Amino acid sequence: MTQSMSHFGRFIDNGPIEAFWGTLKCEKYYLHKYDSYEELKLEIDDYIHFYYHYRYQKRLNGLSPLEFRAQAD
Repeated sequence: MTQSMSHFGRFIDNGPIEAFWGTLKCEKYYLHKYDSYEELKLEIDDYIHFYYHYRYQKRLNGLSPLEFRAQAD
């Protein structure tokens, strides 16, 4: 894995991933109580799969991220 670095002071590069984690916390983390780290990790993995394969997004014209990328190919 390679760390992504932009020009000094360009904090906007973190915006998309910060938005994703904010969505994950609102839709998954804050709504449940987890008894172990392993349970939380599995739920995060499941949510990431759901987010990219099945969660439709208005900004992507009602498509999931995977469907939107498939259109570009």
